[in-house]
Amino acid sequence: MKAPPFGYVRAETLADAFRLMATHGQEAKLLAGGQSLLASLAFRLSEPSLLIDISRIAELRGVSRDGDRISIGGGTVHAAVARDELVKAHVPLLAEAVPLIAHPAIRNRGTIGGSLAYADPAAELPACCIALDAIVVVASAKGERRIAAKDFFTGLFTTALSEGELIKAVSFPVAAVGERSTLVEIARRSGDYAMAGLAMCARVDGGVLHDARLVFFGVGDTAVSANGAAAALNGKPATSETIVAAQHALNSDLDPPADQHGGPDMKRQLARTVLARAIAKITNTVRARAA
Repeated sequence: MKAPPFGYVRAETLADAFRLMATHGQEAKLLAGGQSLLASLAFRLSEPSLLIDISRIAELRGVSRDGDRISIGGGTVHAAVARDELVKAHVPLLAEAVPLIAHPAIRNRGTIGGSLAYADPAAELPACCIALDAIVVVASAKGERRIAAKDFFTGLFTTALSEGELIKAVSFPVAAVGERSTLVEIARRSGDYAMAGLAMCARVDGGVLHDARLVFFGVGDTAVSANGAAAALNGKPATSETIVAAQHALNSDLDPPADQHGGPDMKRQLARTVLARAIAKITNTVRARAA
């Protein structure tokens, strides 16, 4: 299929973007990296009359540190996030996750804001943002709002963004001393969407897990926080018994729908597998650094 006819205009500043959004309303769509939008246009899942290109707005790009927070502009492309030294040092989960996003061409064009706004339940970055307790900074002509990542994703491909708003930045806390994180996913081929994946953060002290945060993707309509499994891990060493207990807790945490990859039972088994692998990676990392 081919995309429907549409107009195109480039916004040079945020103020320019807000003016265009107000003028054209719901008939317009924002174009950042376009890696999801262009596909939806081709399949006529979206039929805007105008694309507003925000990819060259300098206010939306870059990584900076302010005290104990790292801010990433919503228009920053994935590849730039992965190679940024502040991200590598203080938000390592993002640096680990980005190479798993699709292919280099996608990572060189796709943006962090675009990924979060699209809210694909199989995407890596929404799960990372929830696991890291990130804050999504949204802006409009009326001002800014700060939305906790756990409240930003409201359903399948839906978010808390209101009409006239865009993602200006995403703010992450600097990783605390002793905190470890990892992302594990299972996909049919490199670059494919994950059949199941997990973004995990935890503090490890003497081999004991604390403050575990487990956010699964590819197993629900949104990224899913597995609070029961996290509770089964907290305060306990990463023994085989602990891991089995956490895996069992996933039966209550997850209610995966069937999709093109398989049914709910297969999804639960994949979730148990990535959980065990993530725990092993975090604890092995700690032992290696201690050694």
